[in-house]
Amino acid sequence: MQPTGLVDIGINLAHDSYDHDRPEVIARALAAGVTRMVVTGSSLDSNARAIEICESWPELLRATAGVHPHHAREFSRSDLPTLELQLSHPLVGSAGECGLDYFRNFSPPADQRRAFADQLELATRVGKPVFLHQRDAHADFMDVLRDYLPHISRAVVHCFTGTGPELEAYLAAGLYVGLTGWICDERRGLMVRQLAAEIPLDRLMIETDGPYLMPRTIRPKPSHRRNESMYLQYILNSLDEVRTEPKEEIAAATSRNAMVFFNFSPT
Repeated sequence: MQPTGLVDIGINLAHDSYDHDRPEVIARALAAGVTRMVVTGSSLDSNARAIEICESWPELLRATAGVHPHHAREFSRSDLPTLELQLSHPLVGSAGECGLDYFRNFSPPADQRRAFADQLELATRVGKPVFLHQRDAHADFMDVLRDYLPHISRAVVHCFTGTGPELEAYLAAGLYVGLTGWICDERRGLMVRQLAAEIPLDRLMIETDGPYLMPRTIRPKPSHRRNESMYLQYILNSLDEVRTEPKEEIAAATSRNAMVFFNFSPT
């Protein structure tokens, strides 16, 4: 029997690929033992949509509100009052998704650093934890984040795919770590699989990042490529393969961490 009471800390449920069956996506998640989900916001528009979705399922969902580094060039300081209002909504569990992404550089690095710092400042003012994004930008990411760490209640590095030294830096800084379906890929996710055993249980959370990053271990293989929260169990299964604790203990710890981090109400 699979563990229940799981929390998916990152699903892009405002994505238009869910527009035709969002209630069914949530129902399938519940049937698969996923009882809480965090709806990722990545722009002012998607934040508003994420909040709207959460208002339809306030017992099950929380939102994040932030500006993804891909959208940093479009984000100006005149947008900060709108973002602050979104962050202050009671169903918004954290700031973000925010950070740095030098892999694609859809926004200039200088714009990314400015937007990141502005959002960290806002998170400290509003008193919300932070949902972080980092890809190919570790040094600058830590340089920006470091000054705010003493003032941020909590922060999680979403979709960790980094190196051993990066993980060490995150743990030393007191950050949580979110693992996705990368851990289910024995080729691309080999490093993540090796490092997953080194993350303390009290710093670990799991996420699908749907509709992206479909676990490669799903059997039978779906005919579509859209990931969703019902597949979170496959990430837990892969974690169970590389850790020494019982699967039920891993599940309980990741859920406990997420419930507190995102301010979910107890069952």
